[in-house]
Amino acid sequence: MKVLGYLLQKEFKQIFRDKTILAMMFAMPTIQLIILPLAMNFDVKRINLAVVDHDHSTYSSRLINKINASGYFRLVAGAASFGEAIRYVETEKADVVLEIPQGFERNLVREGQQPLGISVDAINGTKAAIGGNYLLTVISDYNREIPVNANGFTKMNEIEITWSNWFNPLAEYRFYIVPAVLVLLLTLIGGFMSALNIVREKEAGTIEQINVTPIKKWQFISGKLIPFWVVGMIVFTLGLLIAWAVYGIWPVGSLLTIYAFAAIYLVALLGFGLLISTYTENQLQAMFVAFFFMMIFMLMSGLFTAVDSMPRWARIVANLTPVTHFIKVIRMVVLKGSSFADVGLEFAYLVGFAGVLNGWAIFNYRKTS
Repeated sequence: MKVLGYLLQKEFKQIFRDKTILAMMFAMPTIQLIILPLAMNFDVKRINLAVVDHDHSTYSSRLINKINASGYFRLVAGAASFGEAIRYVETEKADVVLEIPQGFERNLVREGQQPLGISVDAINGTKAAIGGNYLLTVISDYNREIPVNANGFTKMNEIEITWSNWFNPLAEYRFYIVPAVLVLLLTLIGGFMSALNIVREKEAGTIEQINVTPIKKWQFISGKLIPFWVVGMIVFTLGLLIAWAVYGIWPVGSLLTIYAFAAIYLVALLGFGLLISTYTENQLQAMFVAFFFMMIFMLMSGLFTAVDSMPRWARIVANLTPVTHFIKVIRMVVLKGSSFADVGLEFAYLVGFAGVLNGWAIFNYRKTS
């Protein structure tokens, strides 16, 4: 332990000596956690709508006004024909075209039904699907407000469907994305910094001086891991405070559970970064290798898309990364208030990752070349 203590003193002095790296480790996650969730909003709003109204009746005007009042659509054009409206889509001035046929009001009153034409620009598949569903919802709501049916009698005995959102009553996307972004920033800081650590010693030549000492391999790897673990826990605490101060998000569940997972997750992640540094010879190699795996971690962790929606092979790959499990846990504990018993299996996964990755890093580190 005395040898390990000397190594830790050396590493902490080296970290605090480089003011630029120190600022990056604390300032970068702070700024990104404040800015990124505001931009990474998957709520679709301001959908540009072009309307082709062939009927020009009271009913069609009420429908158009209801769509405008929904807050999701912005009427950009009232076209005279469908061809004219499509040109707005082709020039990216409109996202959706609503065509109201002639006889819209007459057919609703006399026959009780009337098809509408909806054309959606599907280049952005997510926006197309959500925007189309919004429009269908508004039209369905309008349909229920029509006072008479085909026979002229007041509608009766309709089934009214109501719902409520659990854990996120207002369905605000920030509650879903902020915990995941916190994990992402912790991953980037811990993964890149630890991956560059040993190769920096190789490039400076100081690794040779360490290798000729009687320091054991586990002591060397532990000396590299513990300082960044401490920094990572401080960054994580800072991120929780920012989530509370800026976004009003405070964990519903136990802070002890969150910190237990953060602690073991950092051990696994730093072990992964140190493993990369044992295979690479310079910082450029380490950065490219770390970037390759970080991209996989980010895109397949459930940060942007649900893991359950991925193909079977992708779900297998996603579950083989520690990031996926920590993002799942932090959302469950922060938003749902899940207990440790609910996420015990995920903790076992992270412990396994930490053991394998750090053991591999210790085994792969060579004191002789």
